Amino acid sequence: MNKPVFLISTLLAMTSIHSDTVAETDRPRDFGIEIGILTPGEHNAITDVAGVEVGHYTVLEGDDIRTGVTAILPHDHNPFTERVPAAVHVGNGFGKAVGFTQVQELGELETPIALTNTLSVYQAAHGLADWVLNLDGNEAVRSVNAVAGETNDGYLNDIRARVIRPEHVHKAIDAARTGPVEEGNVGAGTGTRALGFKAGIGTASRVLPASEGGYTLGVLVQSNFGGVLSIDGVRVGERLGNHYLADKVPYERPNGQNADRSPTEYDEDADGSIMIVIATDAPVTARNLERLASRALLGVGRVGGIMSNGSGDYVIAFSTAEEVRIKHDGRDRHAFTELSNAAMTPLFLAAIEATEEAILNSLFAAETMTGHEGRIIEALPVERVVDLLK
Repeated sequence: MNKPVFLISTLLAMTSIHSDTVAETDRPRDFGIEIGILTPGEHNAITDVAGVEVGHYTVLEGDDIRTGVTAILPHDHNPFTERVPAAVHVGNGFGKAVGFTQVQELGELETPIALTNTLSVYQAAHGLADWVLNLDGNEAVRSVNAVAGETNDGYLNDIRARVIRPEHVHKAIDAARTGPVEEGNVGAGTGTRALGFKAGIGTASRVLPASEGGYTLGVLVQSNFGGVLSIDGVRVGERLGNHYLADKVPYERPNGQNADRSPTEYDEDADGSIMIVIATDAPVTARNLERLASRALLGVGRVGGIMSNGSGDYVIAFSTAEEVRIKHDGRDRHAFTELSNAAMTPLFLAAIEATEEAILNSLFAAETMTGHEGRIIEALPVERVVDLLK
């Protein structure tokens, strides 16, 4: 695919961070914490689904700007002429998802997916539209359904400054690669927090047994939601004294002592959001992709998410399988070979496990951050967590 070239002006006093190498950070599995029963892919990332690429663009400015863009590409061809089947599922709809209704209506994805902050989602959609319109072969295109999602990073980021520009989306797309994916305080996860701790971007994958088709499913999350953290069934948030309603419902240890308090008090505003992107190479069309997307929210529940009143909890799922690729070549009929309903159950489990682990990866990778108005969100105290899990 011939990607468009853009001339990008320099934004004064702004620092962008991008690297072609992925920094190594400890993940739960490095401490022996293995989520679920299915096996992860090579990189335990959404990019384990062949052809899927992820790119980040991080924007840090002074003491107040902590934000960015993350782009997910379903394949390296023209996404407008070689569309993939897709579906969306909404858990709690307090969000500003752009382009989701057309995906729901037509069951196909025609652009990359961009994630960013709440007040910049429109600029992200603009950037996606620009990028697609400038691809070779799209000269006559007059309508583009850009798909952009968001969470609100306004606690650490001066979100009203709206520093994200369309060219940042182009940079994230240009940076997109297969292989390992950087997690934590990067791209759209730069200023986010979840379950009382610093969070960010996280990803994970699962490979089905050969007897179940051997398909790969990957998940990428932008974690920014509230609740009571649970890790592999252990009530970690309660034991650390850092959870929603911690001051009203304190955890009592068996010996009567209160839980250890975390370095920062939990923000009692439990509102927040999570964006979940699911990719699979299983031949699944829109109807069953919507069923698959709905299962991801069970993974959110496993880690203690509560989908509060002001939380935007969105899932978008797509299939990269050639058998279900939607090629806009003038034909009026398409023939697909897809999985049966009964064959979906292993993929449902994969989506739940990968979502759960992707969220935990986002927490383990994130680092303590100081941001807008001097606010601080502490990182998950990993060593204490590991001790608790022992």
